[in-house]
Amino acid sequence: MAASRIELLQQMPIFGAIAADTVEFLLAAAPVVEVPRGGYFFREGEPGHGMFVLERGSVTISKSWQQHELLIRRLAQGDCFGEMALLDLFPRSASVRADVDCSAIELTSANLYRVFERDVEQFALIQMNIAREMSRRLRITDDLLFRASMGDVPEAPERLLRR
Repeated sequence: MAASRIELLQQMPIFGAIAADTVEFLLAAAPVVEVPRGGYFFREGEPGHGMFVLERGSVTISKSWQQHELLIRRLAQGDCFGEMALLDLFPRSASVRADVDCSAIELTSANLYRVFERDVEQFALIQMNIAREMSRRLRITDDLLFRASMGDVPEAPERLLRR
């Protein structure tokens, strides 16, 4: 197992404080997904099966609205996306498109269940970290929504991606 992959995950909030042997165990069953420039890791509305850790490349997260695709966020190496699929059973809430050729480590509920069977404490810590990351993102979204409702809309020059 490449030490760089273990280090990549341990630098992320979701896997911070997770033992190296647990991360290695988790990665052993995790495939690396290659997506060419312009391709999609997943599209809004599709079933969610897991999260991705971007190992190489950059992606655009977008959401459909009134027949337009709107930019939500751009992510780069070391960022993760799709983590909501590990906690809920709902369809994907946004689309993730590769800006350049990308590779990402895919972590599924089945991968996490293997960790649960091996070490409940490490599993619980990962779950708590995922919840903390989602809570952090929700707080940012709440703040943006509040500011927008008060008329304080931050400038977003490239919100509209395509029609």
